[in-house]
Amino acid sequence: MEKIGVIGIGKLGICLALNLERKGYAVTGVDNNSQYVDIVNNKQLTSSEPGVVEYLSTSKNFVASTQLDNVLIDDIKLIFIVVDTPSVSDGGYDHSQIETIANQIIANGKSIEEKHLVINCTTMPGYCDTLAEKLKPYNYTVSYNPEFIAQGSILKDQVSPDQVLIGEDSGIAAELIEKVYANLCDNTPQICRMSRVSAEITKLATNCFLTTKISFANAVGDLAIKVGAEPGKILNAIGADKRIGHAYLKYGFGYGGPCFPRDNRAFGRYGRDNNLTMLLSEATDAVNQEHLTFQFNQYLNQYQPNETILFDSVTYKKGTIIIEEAQQLALAVRLVEAGRSVLIKESIEVVELLEKQYPDMFIYKVVQDA
Repeated sequence: MEKIGVIGIGKLGICLALNLERKGYAVTGVDNNSQYVDIVNNKQLTSSEPGVVEYLSTSKNFVASTQLDNVLIDDIKLIFIVVDTPSVSDGGYDHSQIETIANQIIANGKSIEEKHLVINCTTMPGYCDTLAEKLKPYNYTVSYNPEFIAQGSILKDQVSPDQVLIGEDSGIAAELIEKVYANLCDNTPQICRMSRVSAEITKLATNCFLTTKISFANAVGDLAIKVGAEPGKILNAIGADKRIGHAYLKYGFGYGGPCFPRDNRAFGRYGRDNNLTMLLSEATDAVNQEHLTFQFNQYLNQYQPNETILFDSVTYKKGTIIIEEAQQLALAVRLVEAGRSVLIKESIEVVELLEKQYPDMFIYKVVQDA
């Protein structure tokens, strides 16, 4: 049985590890949280991500460890790195967790057999080239292979991607990665092999295009509402053009969550780093904020001052527990700050998050399947 390592088995990494295990690999996962590792190994993990608890409970060839050495053994050639790369204030990413792993690898000494690291988290373009140079003397290659997934459907998205993006270090590493995806995927995605920096730009540009499409749809909808036209019918007609398509072309709340806003900003930051102004990136972010203001005014006009305003969900995507940069939540906060009463229907997990972050701000109705 072929062995694969996964460094970082948080929300994303554990999904990759479990999917690989179900497809016939023996997977060793590494995490620096010993309590979490024990919970995973004892199969006591609770998760809001659909399928994770079930997949873990039936897994037979997945083991978690706190020791990096356990994935640096001779018979593991391919190691996926799925750690956090948080955003920093200038729009870039913090690569410190990857750097910590790299330094531990270097401290371990030169590998007798060539090993292949696969960076699965989002990085700033050019970072993986720098990392590759750092690790090359120790017989490690570095490839870039980001995922295009959505919270709430991670397990499904990982096995049915539209494309597999491989920023390759070498033909050998790329072939190994491609072989893994041939086994992992239930569909036949397009394999996109390119340089590391090209793949890093592709990841940011893809999400930037989607945020641009969302902002465009909302701007058209705002205008339609302003003049008494029909936003839904207009956008449906626009999307009927096969050059445009209906995906991400619906009127609603602005984009938010853990990926879209930060990837859009990072794309703009990378442009500035190279003396180019990425106007679409900047405009998309500005339109997203303008749309929030437009909806705020619409709600103020739509509801009477003494009327309670209902929000069916305030997470960035219904069915998740993620409130990071959720436009629905930002709108609800603005309304309360303007003196309005807001009732939020959400799961107990989300309500607890909101009560901690916004004490005594909202009225809640806890629902089972928010």
